Amino acid sequence: MASSFAALLARWNTFRRVLFTEERDPDQKLKLMLFMTPPLLVGVLLRLLSPAYRFADLSLEGAFLMGLLGGRVVGPIGGAIVTIPALIGHEWLAMPAAATAGLLGGLIRQAIPDKEDLWNFGPFTFLNIPKAIMRMVRKGEIMWEMLPLATCVGLEVGRVALVIATKPKWLFAIDPHWNWMLILVVIATLVSVAAPLKIWNNTRIEMNLERHQQLLLRARMDALTSQINPHFLFNTLNTVTALIRVDPDTARGVVLKLSNILRRLLRKHETFVPLREELSFIDDYLDIEVARFGEDNLDIVKEIDEKTLETFIPSMLLQPIVENSLKHGLAPKLEGGRICLRTSNHGGRLHIEIEDNGVGISEEKMPHVYVEGIGLSNVRERLRVLYGADFNLDIESHEGKGTTIRIDVPQLVPVVPEVSVF
Repeated sequence: MASSFAALLARWNTFRRVLFTEERDPDQKLKLMLFMTPPLLVGVLLRLLSPAYRFADLSLEGAFLMGLLGGRVVGPIGGAIVTIPALIGHEWLAMPAAATAGLLGGLIRQAIPDKEDLWNFGPFTFLNIPKAIMRMVRKGEIMWEMLPLATCVGLEVGRVALVIATKPKWLFAIDPHWNWMLILVVIATLVSVAAPLKIWNNTRIEMNLERHQQLLLRARMDALTSQINPHFLFNTLNTVTALIRVDPDTARGVVLKLSNILRRLLRKHETFVPLREELSFIDDYLDIEVARFGEDNLDIVKEIDEKTLETFIPSMLLQPIVENSLKHGLAPKLEGGRICLRTSNHGGRLHIEIEDNGVGISEEKMPHVYVEGIGLSNVRERLRVLYGADFNLDIESHEGKGTTIRIDVPQLVPVVPEVSVF
């Protein structure tokens, strides 16, 4: 029953956020109590309404658990709330006992220096008792998870003693007798507190792992982008330097184009941008390259499907490919060169094609293109990070005739919110 309640609560994102916040404000403490008290109330009601569900009453264990997680205020108040049905049923000691259990949980939470030690308490913590004793004797160190263990034993034994010393109807206990069954009941109390902690700790570890994976993904993307940008700027600045010497008027226009490029690079990092914006960036870059090669030596052809312009693609996706076409395909060529950029949309997927009539890639070099070419290797790695296996990057090249690079990715379009007109 305790494990079922814990697994059910762990499905709520709000509960997880509150649970895994170590320093909580009053609102968060209230949310924690509001999440945990309803299932414990249901358990008490089930026990009162039917003798077959006596095991569902987790008021003492739940109050202690709320104290461990929420502190000295949440524990006693939560314990008092969950025992209201028992108090109505004339179980006069139920509320004081649960409030005391919650207070003890809160005091233990306050006493433990590192709150992370609370998550070490598990169903098999009792196996570490010899180790805890040896550490205490030799080093004077305390294994703090032993404190909740000892308290759980004390709470159950104290409850049985209280039931035996007073009227049995004033407080509920599974088996209020001094016999071997008490051992099983104590173990059940331990597990009822430890199992939820372990379930929630596993959820906490998964959330931390997911957050670390997101941070790793962002770090990898930043690393790949930082490799692309300096490579691009180095070649562009060399072009500007050469133009300033021979043609100041053209150099002025190139500087304006370069300022647009730098403004884009200095903007806040964006993972995805509309294809229209990426093409505008490419236009500025190609204008600089046309100025370098000469209008007669470099021809730019664009066959763009208008329906693809608002599709989102990874930022700085096309520039390294176009740069490779110019540097490795067209630069070694004596006569004029041509770059053709095509986009289309088929079956909900965006197809991009960059074709040049350069020198091509030999069959011997083709297997090493993705590894040795910084631009293409980074593009491929970025696509793999962003799309997983749901992308294609193919190269078709014929030596002396040119190279065609084809990219196929899922079509991502902006969601336009609906506007109500009154």
